[in-house]
Amino acid sequence: MEIMYKTTAVSTRGRSGKVEVKNSSLEFEMAAPVEMGGAQDAQNSKVNPEQLFAAGYAACFGSALQHVIREKKLPIPTPSVEATVGIGKNEAGGFQLEVEIVALITGLDQAAADAVINEAHYVCPYSNATRGNIDVSVTAKII
Repeated sequence: MEIMYKTTAVSTRGRSGKVEVKNSSLEFEMAAPVEMGGAQDAQNSKVNPEQLFAAGYAACFGSALQHVIREKKLPIPTPSVEATVGIGKNEAGGFQLEVEIVALITGLDQAAADAVINEAHYVCPYSNATRGNIDVSVTAKII
């Protein structure tokens, strides 16, 4: 594989610290969600890794979806993508993620939308990285 781009993020103190992305203006104060022992007052001003993963996956899947739409020359508006990331304990006693992707599509029938998102699921680098490792569901919602 020929690497086209690299970036580095540095985390200090894990879920209770901060993350800085080198060579960018991105810097986040981190806090665990309340459901995982975090403080209620930190929830509106700080982020957690699952939120960052959901944001990255939604944007990446959206780009993959746009790529498929361009390749197929489909005359439809750019879809929005919702990514919902969950975390919980797995059977081995560790933690595991699951992801639900919903593409909000206009201008296609359900069968065509399903075909487009399934193809995007094989184009998306996040989908390729998670495939076989965590549960990822991908659905199209016609709006």
